[in-house]
Amino acid sequence: MKSIVCREPFSLTVEERPRPEAKADELIIRIRRVGLCGTDYHIFAGRHPFLTYPRVMGHELAGEVHAAPEGSPFHVGQVVAVNPYLACGTCIACRKGKPNACVTISVLGVHADGGMAEFLAVPQRAVIDATGLTLDQAAMMEFLAIGAHAVARSGVDATDRVLVVGAGPIGVACALFARLNGAQVTLADMRVTRLAFARDRLGFDDTVEVTPALTAELAERTDGAMFDAVFDATGSLAAMAQSLTYVAHGGRLVLVGVAPGDLVFADPEFHKRETTLMASRNALAADFERVRQAMLTGAIPTEALHTHSIAAHDMPSRLPELIEEADHVLKAIASF
Repeated sequence: MKSIVCREPFSLTVEERPRPEAKADELIIRIRRVGLCGTDYHIFAGRHPFLTYPRVMGHELAGEVHAAPEGSPFHVGQVVAVNPYLACGTCIACRKGKPNACVTISVLGVHADGGMAEFLAVPQRAVIDATGLTLDQAAMMEFLAIGAHAVARSGVDATDRVLVVGAGPIGVACALFARLNGAQVTLADMRVTRLAFARDRLGFDDTVEVTPALTAELAERTDGAMFDAVFDATGSLAAMAQSLTYVAHGGRLVLVGVAPGDLVFADPEFHKRETTLMASRNALAADFERVRQAMLTGAIPTEALHTHSIAAHDMPSRLPELIEEADHVLKAIASF
């Protein structure tokens, strides 16, 4: 089978590899679509802290069941997505119903070879029924589930004023599900092209460019009250620290992006707000189900989110181009 392998930073090759063989309770998925995200770009650029090379990337996966064990609820030809977070099932987090925070989690495309290949063997528990969705929609379930999980963690509802810092795919996913919960949503980003896309294609009318005067501008917009919930999806330590100043007294700060290094807050600012600080990691099965239902009802503008399509075998040449075009790329999807 054809596989796209990142052999080392800035080196992608198309290679022939043996087809996988299913172990007990595994399905063989014929991969049809692979969404590309910041994780893949970081792997290509050598900036991912949890990865060894060579690696087959790809964790936003959709395809068709190619082989299933006897008695499986899945059947050959069924359209499916994949939950790429493979948890141990026995650690303290798994026992408490948080497999997304598994102590020994293995994420496809990061800790283990992923789905940038024609076939993939995955545990049956990680396969998601995507009947009724297109393959492109199914490939977008994972990044949207990250946003759905962050919003579910935050408890945002119609009484809340929400700020999302970072209007890339994950920030947009947070904004979409906060809006579905009835919240009033503001999007902030340094890139005016991303803000224009959010306004013109996704209907987010309240956007603001990140400048040195952002805190003052947000205070003016909110009569000094600031925001009940702030979601930081920048992956920047400096931006995460600054996001505290956007939180209303009694509000919460949700860190969706992750960055290497130490995050430092001014303790008086943190305490005087009685800030609730939380991290949001990956997603749960319930988050994937919420995304699936939202897609089936048309509540998610999937056609607008899908901005670029490429052939998988063109990845070695197209991935660097997509990185260069990042300001104009929301979700690129590779096809086998």
